[in-house]
Amino acid sequence: MKHLNSILVAALLIIGVGVANAQDENNPWLIEVGVNAVDLFPVGLEDGQQASNPMRGELFEEFYNVDDHWNILPSVSKLAIGRYIGGGFTFNAVGTINRIDKIGDIPADDLSYYGVDGEINYSFRDLLFGPGGWFDPSIGIGGGYTWVDDIGFGTANGQVGLKIWVAENIALTAQSKYKYAFEDTYGIEHFQHSAGVAFKFGGKDTDGDGIYDQDDECPETPGLPEFNGCPDSDGDGIEDRNDACPNTPGLAEFNGCADTDGDGIADPQDACPTVAGLASMNGCPDTDGDGITDADDECPNEAGPASNNGCPQLDRDGDGVLDKDDRCPDVPGTVANQGCPEVTTEIIKQLNQYSKTILFDYDKATIRQESYSALQSIADIMKEYPNANFHVEGHTDSRGSDSYNLKLSKERAASVMTYLTTINIPANRLTSEGYGESRPIADNKTAAGRQQNRRVEISLKK
Repeated sequence: MKHLNSILVAALLIIGVGVANAQDENNPWLIEVGVNAVDLFPVGLEDGQQASNPMRGELFEEFYNVDDHWNILPSVSKLAIGRYIGGGFTFNAVGTINRIDKIGDIPADDLSYYGVDGEINYSFRDLLFGPGGWFDPSIGIGGGYTWVDDIGFGTANGQVGLKIWVAENIALTAQSKYKYAFEDTYGIEHFQHSAGVAFKFGGKDTDGDGIYDQDDECPETPGLPEFNGCPDSDGDGIEDRNDACPNTPGLAEFNGCADTDGDGIADPQDACPTVAGLASMNGCPDTDGDGITDADDECPNEAGPASNNGCPQLDRDGDGVLDKDDRCPDVPGTVANQGCPEVTTEIIKQLNQYSKTILFDYDKATIRQESYSALQSIADIMKEYPNANFHVEGHTDSRGSDSYNLKLSKERAASVMTYLTTINIPANRLTSEGYGESRPIADNKTAAGRQQNRRVEISLKK
């Protein structure tokens, strides 16, 4: 029971110290389990002792005489918990148990051994081999309390140690510690050696990118080591924080944005990102250099003013009306008639000279074939005035009823208009109407007068 109480005291001391020994700031905590050996022989002779003393030898004498001097409990007999302090220093709380069955060369009666120690160690790893090296030697000092067969005494300790990191968080450990006893009468000076396995832990990596939060400048977003844990989503070598286009690979000179057309203007600022252009045109081309982008230039290969939609100010027919405003750009006209020729009184007379020769079958609206040449002449004149609209009028003499004459005149006028559309006069330029006997131009009492009244006339529609 006494031994059990001692074990509990040792465990409570280890936990209560709240200690720590870790190997770096990323993983500040460390736990070590292992075995220990106690050697009471190579601690130096006491005053008056002979060199041949079987219980104690010279300092470090037979230091590695495992078979003759070392007391080893064949089970897990060491537990250490620690925390990294900083600057290469760690603090450990260590608890050990053992059985003493030999003091030097003298057998002992299985004395119980319990130790609780606190120690500060300094690692030479970063100093000698750089951060993250696998070879990790250290030295340290400390103190503790040891019980041998229920007799306790305080000690001052000095130790050297070595960790071999076989994985990022796992190391094989070895340590030799000298314990100087403060009690002259019953304190026991001794060496304690140990070997074990250490596990460091406690590092936090919120985003799981392998970079601990304290070194991760973007701890909640997975990133890359070269960017201190920050991401580069598009893989263009510019981290997202400094990338104006984080999802599209780009160039450093454009803050991570692309210049697809290679015109020196980043795509987000380029109004024409797939076509090389000019900075003054927001990245769009101006092939003819007239200050109007090709997309808005109706004549992209010929320079012209914006007032003419980028086209040259031409006047092909020389009538003083620019082609852009000229409804008849190939026929000389007047400004008042939007560049088209004016239909004069003489032209109307000429049209009606031809229209007078149009003949119809008797009492019908069917145009006789010998009238086709006259109608073609009328159409040719109309084509010279593409901006003019014409009205076809039908008239009769007074013979017959008014209603019949009106109907026949309408049909004959419509027949002439229809024929003109078949020889390429647009229908929207023509209208027709019949007036019957209501507009005579001669006396219906004579045969000559009635002949003049039976007519088709063409007038200019205003």
